[in-house]
Amino acid sequence: MRFPDLEIDLLRAFVAVAETGSFTAAADVVGRSQSAVSQKVQRLEEILDRRVFDRTSRSLSLTRDGERLLVSARQMLEFNDAVVRDMRKPPAAGTLRLGIAEDFIPNELPKLLARFSRLYPGMHIDLMTGLSCSLLAAYDEDRLDAVIAKKDGQAQRGRVIWREPLVWLASADFQVDFSKPARLVMLPPPCTYRELMISALDSVRREWTVACTASSLMGVQAAVAGGLGVTVLGKSFVQEGMQILRVPAHWPVLPMTEITVIGEESEAAELIQPLVTFLAESLSRTEAITLVA
Repeated sequence: MRFPDLEIDLLRAFVAVAETGSFTAAADVVGRSQSAVSQKVQRLEEILDRRVFDRTSRSLSLTRDGERLLVSARQMLEFNDAVVRDMRKPPAAGTLRLGIAEDFIPNELPKLLARFSRLYPGMHIDLMTGLSCSLLAAYDEDRLDAVIAKKDGQAQRGRVIWREPLVWLASADFQVDFSKPARLVMLPPPCTYRELMISALDSVRREWTVACTASSLMGVQAAVAGGLGVTVLGKSFVQEGMQILRVPAHWPVLPMTEITVIGEESEAAELIQPLVTFLAESLSRTEAITLVA
């Protein structure tokens, strides 16, 4: 028995809806109208003779069959894109000395790098991770070809590729006591997170004290989850054992954090561009992240 073909554009529409959580948002991702995306998903369900979404006027969720399909659909799209990319343009090859800040989507980055390696097997990434200030110093010393780091408020260099809300974080069992100074977990100076915490609390006249100074963002997470104090980090740093504090009167509303790519105009631009393009395409499908076009 010959089964019907699964068209790539139908799968792309389905994955976009699954990953964004709505037909409206998926329409922006795939560059089609909302009705066109809905028709593509409907056509996919007809081919499979299965419902892939449970839809009501208020909610949208994957069915069990939809969950099964999502894994295979992502693999098929990745393979399709790799074949087309390989045929239309030879894949980039060479060594890229890349610095990526610890601020950058810590939970998603390993999966993104693994996928990038599969798509570009000819590229070798000499990876350095750490605090943004350290990576920018390494770039200035010509020890890195490109850096993906938190925006340098003074230099204003690089191109913003990603934004994320900053939040106040504490341990899951944290109990606030406004009669005492706020206990803060910080990185050593210079650090924009540190400066932001201090200025935000000073703006509402909230007293504070430094409970812990950690040398890395991983150390900050551990200290916060362990109940040593509160801190400010991007929303993607929330992990098990932590909570977001939502008391605006005492924990002021925070701005967005911005991540930039530096080095696009360097001699290694031919190696940097495929990585930046890949990250842009991948992050656009991640619901919690705001991508800058």
